[in-house]
Amino acid sequence: MPEVQKRDGRIVPFDQSKIGNAVLKAMASVGRKDDGAAARIASEVAEAAGKRFAHRIPHVEEIQDLVEEALVRNRLAGVAKSYILYRKMRSEEREIKTFFGVKDDLKLGINAVKVLQKRYLLKDGKGNVMETPSGLFRRVAKAVAKAEKAAARKKLADDFYSAMAGREFMPNSPTLMNAGTELGQLSACFVLPVEDSLHGIFGSIENMAIIQQSGGGTGFSFSRLRPRGDLVKSTMGVASGPVSFMGVFNAATDVIKQGGRRRGANMGVLRCDHPDILDFIACKEKPGAFANFNISVAATDAFMHAVKADREYALISPRSGKVVRRLSARAVFNFICTMAWETGDPGLIFIDEVNRRHPLRKAGKIEATNPCGEQPLLPYESCNLGSINLEKVATEKGEIDWEKLGGLVSLGVRFLDDVVEMNRYPVPEIEKVTRANRKIGLGVMGFADMLTKMRIAYDSKEGVRNGEKVIKFVFGEARKADEELAKERGAFPNFRKSMWKTRMRNATVCTVAPTGTISIIAGCSSGIEPLFAISFVRDVMEGTRLLETNAQFERIARERGFYSRDLMMKIARKGSIAGIGEVPKDVREVFVTALDIAPEWHVKMQAAFQRHCDNAVSKTINLPRDASPEDVKKAYMLAYELKCKGITIYRYGSKPEQVLYIGGPEEGKTFEKGFVSADSEFSGGCPAPVCPPAMV
Repeated sequence: MPEVQKRDGRIVPFDQSKIGNAVLKAMASVGRKDDGAAARIASEVAEAAGKRFAHRIPHVEEIQDLVEEALVRNRLAGVAKSYILYRKMRSEEREIKTFFGVKDDLKLGINAVKVLQKRYLLKDGKGNVMETPSGLFRRVAKAVAKAEKAAARKKLADDFYSAMAGREFMPNSPTLMNAGTELGQLSACFVLPVEDSLHGIFGSIENMAIIQQSGGGTGFSFSRLRPRGDLVKSTMGVASGPVSFMGVFNAATDVIKQGGRRRGANMGVLRCDHPDILDFIACKEKPGAFANFNISVAATDAFMHAVKADREYALISPRSGKVVRRLSARAVFNFICTMAWETGDPGLIFIDEVNRRHPLRKAGKIEATNPCGEQPLLPYESCNLGSINLEKVATEKGEIDWEKLGGLVSLGVRFLDDVVEMNRYPVPEIEKVTRANRKIGLGVMGFADMLTKMRIAYDSKEGVRNGEKVIKFVFGEARKADEELAKERGAFPNFRKSMWKTRMRNATVCTVAPTGTISIIAGCSSGIEPLFAISFVRDVMEGTRLLETNAQFERIARERGFYSRDLMMKIARKGSIAGIGEVPKDVREVFVTALDIAPEWHVKMQAAFQRHCDNAVSKTINLPRDASPEDVKKAYMLAYELKCKGITIYRYGSKPEQVLYIGGPEEGKTFEKGFVSADSEFSGGCPAPVCPPAMV
C-alpha cells in the first residue's frame, strides 16, 4: 500500500512517520513518555493497512481509524482518547472552514480563514468566494512583480509568493485586497492637509472618502484651522473651530465604511499651542464621540520643557500668529493624561523629535501621522508597509537565523519598492508627492513569539536588548538593499533634499506597524506587542466560539508533561499564567502577557525599536484597570525622555466597547462569560474597536 488519498482528493505517498509523530503528540498531551510505543503503533498501522487495503487506495480517515484501533489494542486508552479528541477538533475546524466557503489549501487557522473570507479573498457578484488563500498570494505576487524586468519577473513572483504563503512576510492590507484588481490601490497610510477654508476642508473630506473606500487610513492635522469664535472675514461671522469640523470628517467616514471590508480609521492631530487645545483633549470624553478617530496632541519640546519646569506656555492663533492666551503647561499635560486614563485618548506625538529625525526635512514639515501613529507623513504623502514574521526566523535551538532574516529583508524591500511602481494612486497630488519621496516601511511582527521561542522574557533587559538587536539588523539590511536598488533603478527624485549621504532608492525603509489582521493570517503575535493572552476564547462567528492556546506554550506544556485541557480552560479564565502553580516558574517568567508587564517595560521596548527605525513605531502601552492617572503621566514622560516619536496608552476597561474582555464581559456581550474573550479580528495591542484592527 504505497499511497493514500487526502481529503482534497490528492493521492500522495503513504508516510509511516506521520503516524508515529501523531501518536507522539497524543502521548505528550497526556503526559506519557515514549517507550517505543509510537514507532510500534506506526508499524502495526502500516502492516494492517497493507493487508486491509491491498487492492485499493485508502482514504486518510481510514488510516486514522486504524490508528485508533491500534492504540486501544495496545491498552493506551488515555492516548487513544486524546487522539480521538484531536481528530474531532480538526473535523470541526474543517466544517467551519467549509461554512465560510473557503477551500483552505494552506492549512491556516480557522480565524485566519475567516479574516481572509471576510476581507481579502475575491468574490463573485453573489458574494461567493472565488479564490483560495494560495490563489490570493499568487495574485498579489504576480501583480507586484510586474514592476520587474521581464527576465526576472517569474522568479521574483515565485519568491514573493513563497514568502507570503510561508507566512514569513506579509504586505499591508490594501495590497492583499487590491493587487491584481481593477482598483489597484496598494498603500495603507495617507496624510492629507486641512487648509483653513471651506474649499480646503471639504476637499480633504472628498479625498479621505476616496482613500478609505480603497482600504487606506488617513491622518490629518487640524492645527491650521482658526479657533472657535475667531472672525471669518468673508461672512463677518465666527469660526466653529477644528473640533466641530472633525465631526464632519467623522460622519463622512461613517458613511463610507471603506466599501464594507474595513472600518474607516483616522488620526486627528492638534498642536499643543492651538487655542482650542482643551476642547480637543476632551473631545472623546463622551462615549461614542469621534468613534472613527484616534487623536493625538502634537507636543513640542517647548511644551514638554515647560511641563517639567511647571511654567506657563503660549497659545497662538494660526490665523494671526499672535498669542491669545497663556496656560499652565503642567495643568494641560495633566489634563491630557487624565483623559487618556479615562478614554484611551489623546496620545502624544513628539512633533519636534519627528521632524528632527525626518530624512526629508528640506522637503517640508511633518504635522500628522497615519491612524496608528507609526507613519509620520508630509501632506499628500502615502506609504506602503510590509512586515516580516520573526517567529519564522527563530530556531528551535533558541537562536535567530540571521541569514534567513537578511534574505527576507532584502526581498521585502524589493517587494515594497515594486508596490510604489505598481500602485494606482487615489488622487494626483498623492501620486506626485509619493513618487517624489518614495517612502516605504518594512517592519516586523511575531516578536513576542520569537522571544518565547528563545525563552526570553519580554519584560527584561535581555528582551529589550534582543528587540534592539533585531531591529538594528533589519534597518541596516534594509538600507543596504535599498542602496543596491538605487544603483539598479536610480535614487528617489527628492534625494538632494534628504539627509542621506549615500544614494537611496526610497526616502525611508523601516516602519514598525501594529499588523492587525495580517498577523492573524500569518498566525503570529501582533507587531512588537507582547502576547495578549496565553489561552482564551475566540468569537469566530455568531454562536461558535473556540478555545485558542498559544502554540509555543502548548508545545512546551505537552513536552514537559503539564498540559491538560482543564489547565488550558483555567488559564483561559484569566488569560495570564501568572500565579498558576501548575505551570513551572521558568515558563511563567517567559510567557508574560500585556497586562502582566509594567508600563515602563512597554515604553522601553518601544524606544529600543525606535532607535533604529527611520519612520516610527506603533506600540500600545497597556495598563490594567486599576492603573492611575499618575501611571499614564510616568509613561508619557518616559516616552519623551527616551526619544520615542509618540505614545499611545490604553487602560483596560476605559472604553465602553472592547474587542478583548478579561474574566468575562459585562452583561449583554456576546462572548463566553467567565473567560478571556477576543473578537475575531483582535490580534493584540489596543483592545478597543476605535483602534483599527486591520490597518496594515
